[in-house]
Amino acid sequence: MAILKQLGWFFRQQWRQYLGGVVALILVAICNVIPARIIGNVVDAISAHRVVLGWLLVQIGIMVSAALIQYFLRFAWQKLLYGSSYVLERQLRSQLFHHFMVMDPSFYQRWRTGDLMAHATNDVEAVREVASYGILTLADSVITGGSMIIAMGAFVSWRLTVITLLPLPLLVVLSHHLGNKIHDAYGRAQQAFGRLNNKTQESISGIKVVQSLGEEEADLADFHHYVQQVLHTNLRAYFWDALFSPATTLIMGMAYIIAIGVGGWAVGQGQLSVGQLVTMITYLGELVWPLFAIGTLFNTLERGRASYDRINALLAEKPAWLPAPAGVSVPTGNMAVAIDHFSYPEEKDDVLHDVRFKIPAGAKIGLVGPTGSGKSTLLRLLVRDFDHYQGKISVAGQDIRQLPLEGYRQRVAYVPQNSFLFSTTVERNLRFGNPAASTQRLHQVTAAVAMADEVTAMPEQYQTMVGQDGTNLSGGQKQRLALGRALMKDAQLLVLDDPLSAVDAETAEQIEQRLEQGRQSLVMATSRLSTVSQLDWLIVMEKGTITEQGKPAALANQPGWYRDTLQEQLRRKRLEDDLNGQTD
Repeated sequence: MAILKQLGWFFRQQWRQYLGGVVALILVAICNVIPARIIGNVVDAISAHRVVLGWLLVQIGIMVSAALIQYFLRFAWQKLLYGSSYVLERQLRSQLFHHFMVMDPSFYQRWRTGDLMAHATNDVEAVREVASYGILTLADSVITGGSMIIAMGAFVSWRLTVITLLPLPLLVVLSHHLGNKIHDAYGRAQQAFGRLNNKTQESISGIKVVQSLGEEEADLADFHHYVQQVLHTNLRAYFWDALFSPATTLIMGMAYIIAIGVGGWAVGQGQLSVGQLVTMITYLGELVWPLFAIGTLFNTLERGRASYDRINALLAEKPAWLPAPAGVSVPTGNMAVAIDHFSYPEEKDDVLHDVRFKIPAGAKIGLVGPTGSGKSTLLRLLVRDFDHYQGKISVAGQDIRQLPLEGYRQRVAYVPQNSFLFSTTVERNLRFGNPAASTQRLHQVTAAVAMADEVTAMPEQYQTMVGQDGTNLSGGQKQRLALGRALMKDAQLLVLDDPLSAVDAETAEQIEQRLEQGRQSLVMATSRLSTVSQLDWLIVMEKGTITEQGKPAALANQPGWYRDTLQEQLRRKRLEDDLNGQTD
């Protein structure tokens, strides 16, 4: 019953609905007592040969009226109890989604998407079942069972009732023993489902890779492994759950034997009438449902408790971002980066160290260096993916970690290496960061990223669906659309992580020239050195630190990584041009 205590906050919130549902169940139980009593009276009247048509019609009318009243009362409790449970489902889903929105990247490194989806679907559904079917079963079992026992004592015999119900305490012992087993088993089953969910998502998302490498059979075998785990854990859970119903049947059989044996003897001794014995057995039959319901009740409660524990463990995690003091606003002005050390969560080695440079308002800064030099990590610190580093990144002298996260990010537009597109239209993807932007602004941005002609040529132009993560677009189109989305935001700082790597060199140069003419500050990591020659400042990173920085022209004339790599790239470009000329 621990889950009911855990959900006490919700039951207090919806107490009127649950009280109304319980009252309706009590009235249903009262109406349910009537038919058995009437059947006993009719049997006694038949035995005594005193059945009169008018009297019999009255008895039938009472039974029909009780059935009609039960019909409307059952509708009432279903609407109240089940309707309230969906309020709980909505609140839990909203809590989880909000939690997902505020958590930092390290959270998503610890939790796989499939597990999070399992929490937001199966676990929430299991908890909702507690607030609907669980409460219904608990209340109905207690009310119906209690009313039947009281009716047996009041209308038949308290002594026979007590003797008949002697086997029932065995059910309490059995429920307590099996409850813990069911809880643990369902917890493992939910974990296995989360792993299967994650595997399914990864396989579908990476289907092109799987097919291109011819690994369908291997991936299918891996999938079957996860399916077997889910099957095994669920079979174990159902094994413990299935033990309850046969035990309940056995206990009820013992109660029937006692009722028929002792009750038959009492009829023979003249202590009971035949009608009373029939009434007794009918009431005992009505007890079958409450006793069987106890089995499903423990199943529902323990499954819900396991799921609620998992949800609470997830919600208990706090974002790693540092909270900002109250009343602080986000300033504008020059930025300065002075990072002493940074390492990713749960890693010891530094990824960045001794990184220092300035970003004057409106300046265009390029970030270059070999793969793994820390460029992407530095950009992630600029957009506050991580706050736990030694040093300081400041705006107008104010540490960005002391600024409201939402307010700071509203002034920053970020395009990562692997851009994500939503499975909606071209226009809605572009407007995502600025839904209120004008149509003129939309067309300006599309032209700025060299997509105007391509969008016009699409089947439905701006209303063309891009597909799941932009599957209907080429790699270059995806990158330009993501860049356009960032430009639509019209932010003060534009942070770009090699945003045009899949775009041809000529188009990339055109787009970068337009970016250089923009008013906002720009920090761009790129692998094409020839395209950053017109930027205000260039920073070269190697092994997590800055090895060179200065104006592009100056760096091109002094020994170092930049000059060597630039010369190599230019040499390759000349070679490619010569080969293309010979081919033509």
